[in-house]
Amino acid sequence: MISMIKRIRLVCLLIVSVSMSLIAQNKDTLTLHDLIPGGKTYNRFVPRNLEQLQWCGDMYIYAKGDSLLGTVPGNTEKVVLTREQLNNALVAAGLQTTGNLPVLSLPYAGEPVVSFESKGHRICYNFKENKIVADYRLPKDGANYDFCPANGYLAFTEGNNLRILSPDNEVSVVTCETQDGVVCGKSVHQNEFGIVKGTFWSPKGSALAFYRMDESMVTDYPFVNIDARCAVVEPHKYPMAGMKSHEVTVGVYNLSTGNTIWLKTGLPKEKYLTNIAWSPDEKSIYIAELNRDQNDMQLVRYSALTGEKEAELFTEKDERYVDPLHPVLFLPNDPGKFIWQSERDGYNHLYLYDTTGKQLKQLTSGEWVVLDILGFDQKGENIFISATAPHPLSSFSYGTPMEVYAWKVNLKNSKRTCLNIKKGVHNVSVSLSGLYAIDRNSSPSVPRDIDVIRTKDGQSVKTLLSAKNPYEGYAMPEIETGIIKADDGITDLNYRLVKPLGLDRTKKYPTIIYVYGGPHTQLVTGEWMNGVRGWDIYMAQRGYVVFTLDSRGSANRGHVFESVIHRNLGVNEMADQMKGVDFLKSLSYVDSDRIGVHGWSYGGFMTTNLILTYPDVFKVAVAGGPVIDWSNYEIMYGERYMDRPQDNPEGYKNANLKLKAGNLKGHLLLIHGDIDPVVVWQHSLGFLKACVDADTYPDYFVYPRHVHNVTGKDRPHLYEKITRYFDDYLKK
Repeated sequence: MISMIKRIRLVCLLIVSVSMSLIAQNKDTLTLHDLIPGGKTYNRFVPRNLEQLQWCGDMYIYAKGDSLLGTVPGNTEKVVLTREQLNNALVAAGLQTTGNLPVLSLPYAGEPVVSFESKGHRICYNFKENKIVADYRLPKDGANYDFCPANGYLAFTEGNNLRILSPDNEVSVVTCETQDGVVCGKSVHQNEFGIVKGTFWSPKGSALAFYRMDESMVTDYPFVNIDARCAVVEPHKYPMAGMKSHEVTVGVYNLSTGNTIWLKTGLPKEKYLTNIAWSPDEKSIYIAELNRDQNDMQLVRYSALTGEKEAELFTEKDERYVDPLHPVLFLPNDPGKFIWQSERDGYNHLYLYDTTGKQLKQLTSGEWVVLDILGFDQKGENIFISATAPHPLSSFSYGTPMEVYAWKVNLKNSKRTCLNIKKGVHNVSVSLSGLYAIDRNSSPSVPRDIDVIRTKDGQSVKTLLSAKNPYEGYAMPEIETGIIKADDGITDLNYRLVKPLGLDRTKKYPTIIYVYGGPHTQLVTGEWMNGVRGWDIYMAQRGYVVFTLDSRGSANRGHVFESVIHRNLGVNEMADQMKGVDFLKSLSYVDSDRIGVHGWSYGGFMTTNLILTYPDVFKVAVAGGPVIDWSNYEIMYGERYMDRPQDNPEGYKNANLKLKAGNLKGHLLLIHGDIDPVVVWQHSLGFLKACVDADTYPDYFVYPRHVHNVTGKDRPHLYEKITRYFDDYLKK
């Protein structure tokens, strides 16, 4: 009997021991749902943040639970709004209550008024007076809402036409277009050139400028909606490189007269009207006009009253391309001067002009780029910017920026002062007066710090948050960053190397190169864990080396660095990535016979190109949303980097991956969303046809009803699919 009891105890101890062992193992292992956006437990592993942190004049506010906290820097924080208070005000106004504190915006600079959307209404609430001050009943089919704080009116689109909603909920009809393919008030030019919307309120709210786009001459691309009982075609206008482009004009609607005048932008009609800005006196509109070849830009001023062209202020030309992304910015206390951003000296910098088009001075200079303008100080004597300029205490060279800092630049003498004391990547927002700033900072070892700082010296007034490492207690891979030389033998390139968990240098590990390689993107950064992705961590847990290299052609290194790809996409980028392969092969623990590659969009193009161009190097590849034939890509982006197919036949031929389909030796998985409006489905389908013709055998997976990126709850599924493919064909 005693023996039996001992045996039972022993079995129980073994069960407990195994259970504890499994718990410990689980603690050391992160899942895709932990690491991928959209995952069920993803939010647990994101560095803590302060929700809805923003400025209300010189008072910062942020959400905590069902309350909104805030104060002027230097004072004690207090509750400025609760959901209960808000609901009481909603009930008093005869509106439905809200179950959670809504997402709040601050439509009036410095005023204690928050705005939010709820159940078909856009509501403005004064949290000092505790009452609803405006209730906009949003039209059922309304979209693209654009609020004007100067007059309280709300511009919006309904179908392809433009309307305006007053605070009294009266609707004014701005356009009455009935022709198929004519669109008013929406974003144009495929959202290139910094364009994100289609309406532009004048400073005092007396008029509304807007885009009118005629797409009737553009070929329809047939998306198919499979959710219908019988699938239906949903045509989408998609202007492909070398084909007919849409035509854009700009209207100006006067609220007092109800009349619209059209800016006389003239011929040719196939040009890009970008970076729209009003003059402070509302008499003029400034437009950056770019020719279709995108190598000649004119800054033009038009009369907002008559539509007549008033002046061509200056011209910018480049043998490769000009890419204007920012409208003119007038000085707050001097309406006769404005700031223009340009890459004319090789790096994006600020230039001061007067309204005659005379350049007064270059405000910033150096082998670094201005990323954004953050605002002005109260007197208008200094401008605040974010830039890749090196920190005074930083050790990196001008050629390899990974960090971002905020700076104060004096408009008279161009003296530049760094606002940040901590090293890393800073995301800064400046208060209305310019006296204070919210400084969000991270570095490779700092998940997130948030401080309120003084702009005069960068000193912290209050630390709002120091986020803990969300992976604390979990076994994490080692992350290494460094520099290798580009294929030109001169240029420094940044890399990031994620090593397998528990690396044994006597073993050989499968290796995956995660690649993008194209414009407007930088993957290796100086922020938290050097910008590593959750999937990189997951694969390192599974015994993979994951390598990323920002090749020439990528962002934030200046015009020459990015535009080296011009007319020959894939050539210099691949050459640099192969230098990365050489580096990997020099590492004792990398298995040279098991190298794979993965990327999306431009990275999908690079991934497919690499496995087809170097079939004896890459064993496995997974390409998502891949550009296969640049003649099937849209005009604005495609022609900027490749010119038209008829003008660059050799470049298009070399970058046409259908012509390389016969080179496939390893395992290639292509993934595509069937309603992708960026890289249309034709790309990957055409490649499959080419592979059939060439007797090669790629694999294929489609995400129904997904656009260019697979997002939401399906994203963990995507990365499980990718992981399984590498496990099946690269890990073994």
